[in-house]
Amino acid sequence: MKNVFYVLILFFSANVFAQVQVKVGIVDSEVILAQLPDYKTAQDKLNEIIKGWQAVLDSLTTDFQMRLESYRKQESMMTEDNKLKAQQDLIKMEQDIRDYRQKRDIVTKQEELLAPIKKKIINMIEKVAKEEKITLVLDKAGDVVVLFSDPSFDITFKVLDRLKRG
Repeated sequence: MKNVFYVLILFFSANVFAQVQVKVGIVDSEVILAQLPDYKTAQDKLNEIIKGWQAVLDSLTTDFQMRLESYRKQESMMTEDNKLKAQQDLIKMEQDIRDYRQKRDIVTKQEELLAPIKKKIINMIEKVAKEEKITLVLDKAGDVVVLFSDPSFDITFKVLDRLKRG
């Protein structure tokens, strides 16, 4: 009976040691992004692009409104053929404005500008995690909900420091 007891103890203790220990790390990608000069540069560039798009859109809209106003004033004096042509021109202008808005997707442009920065951050997170022997890293800023985390698991500033040092 004693032998069975020792075998069971040996079996269970071996089983406990065989289990993999998981070390968790936490980062806040919003904190990292907000403090990186590359991110600020990308945001400034995006804002300039948006201003340019808005200027073109404003110009197209103003031109459309002027032509619509002109059409309304002259409509009663126009022949049916001229009315039809003017209406078709206005419809085309309106469609062009709609197309311009759709093709200028801010989210897509933002992702395009931020992709290299995010890749750099992820690579640094991976490097820090390997050095710290962390098996799982969660992002406080992402869709993963972290209701509580021990501050000792937070590697945000280690990652940020490494990114700033190069």
